[in-house]
Amino acid sequence: MEVTPNGTLLAQPAATRMLGVLFSWLLHPLLLIVWITLYLLYGNRTVFLGIAPDDRLLVFLRIFSTSVFLPLVTVFLLKGLGFVQSIQLRTQKERIVPIVACITFFFWSFYVSKQLNDPLPLKAFLLGLFITASVSLLQNNYMKISLHTLGAGGLIALFLLLLFTNQLDSGWSLVLALAAGGLIGTSRLLTGSHRAVEIYAGYITGFVVQLIAWWILA
Repeated sequence: MEVTPNGTLLAQPAATRMLGVLFSWLLHPLLLIVWITLYLLYGNRTVFLGIAPDDRLLVFLRIFSTSVFLPLVTVFLLKGLGFVQSIQLRTQKERIVPIVACITFFFWSFYVSKQLNDPLPLKAFLLGLFITASVSLLQNNYMKISLHTLGAGGLIALFLLLLFTNQLDSGWSLVLALAAGGLIGTSRLLTGSHRAVEIYAGYITGFVVQLIAWWILA
């Protein structure tokens, strides 16, 4: 893949760019929260061992409502009121209010999880979301850091932590997490949404923050 001097990819064929757009939406940061939560609740046989299906559903609905639904409503309201031009938040200025809203919602989600004594991986994941959103607000002053790869870095770190704490019940889960992480960064390059430095900074920040969040709670 050839890049321009500022680190963005040269124009890609339409079909390639469409694939980038598709994976950007399927692995959007908010949808990534859904996929990770579903994995911890239903795809992993260790983290929520012994928890009844009805209770797992309640956990999912709790996290979905505060960490996914409310941030989405906020963005659509901002778009409807004309505060942002696109729900894709293409500029650094447009990101400020949605990120502040996410910081609030993510903290509330983590706080409730902590009070209800959810398993460590879930609490650490939610704390990581809060810290990552807070850090991204600061980084937003200097660059349009990739929110997608912030999520991807956290995803990879979380699965590695599950592996090293013997809570990853299948090696394929880690393989899929690594593949998803790679697809996220590639898709953002293919769509021309970010410079390479903004993508790599997202990976590193998300990865390190998730490690810190786990260390705080462990």
